[in-house]
Amino acid sequence: MERRKLEPDEVSGRLAGLGGWQAENDRLVKKFSFADFAGALAFVNRAGALAEAADHHPDIKLGWGYAEFEITTHDRGGLTDFDFALARDIDALAPEN
Repeated sequence: MERRKLEPDEVSGRLAGLGGWQAENDRLVKKFSFADFAGALAFVNRAGALAEAADHHPDIKLGWGYAEFEITTHDRGGLTDFDFALARDIDALAPEN
């Protein structure tokens, strides 16, 4: 997969296929909700393992009942197809799916 920085219209088109993700400041952002801290932590650990295997590491904010993700391709200065692929993979781990 090519790590080419996407143009704004390409980002908009790809967002249509991602439920709940937003593009903010050259990052994909989404907040997931859980019943408690343990559920959020378990999800973050699964997503972290997936990100490590992909060698693509999101910023994650974890708290009681939530986990927030920010994904970007730092060395390209913005969003690439790699970011959208990771977002889809994280969504597939979510309990609601």
